[in-house]
Amino acid sequence: MDDTFTLFFDGCSKGNPGKAGAGAVIYKNSTEIFSISSYVGDKETNNIAEYTGLIIGLSEAINLKIKKLNVKGDSELIIKQMNDEYKVKSTNILQLFKNAKKLTELFDEITFNHVYRNDNKRADELANNSLL
Repeated sequence: MDDTFTLFFDGCSKGNPGKAGAGAVIYKNSTEIFSISSYVGDKETNNIAEYTGLIIGLSEAINLKIKKLNVKGDSELIIKQMNDEYKVKSTNILQLFKNAKKLTELFDEITFNHVYRNDNKRADELANNSLL
């Protein structure tokens, strides 16, 4: 049996910086098994919100004892940073990046892939719902 787990994450900031939210959703095969909306703060950037969504999702995947994970997000910056294609130059996200990288060490296999916003609707919805 193929147990493919996929994490979609997203973050949003109204004002950038502004009111920010994060969302994460995990699928087993194509069934949603976890989702969360999380309020990030009143004066946060979009990148902080995106990393928060990623970290929440990775943490829950670890709690669920998932060992192989496909991670998908519509932030090209975060995906490329997690794949070590881009350096983290911004000091305000450096610690979040380090936290996310540390979490990846707890998986046997993990991949990061960029998807377009229209393929990330559920995580986007969750991120925006945290601002309601």
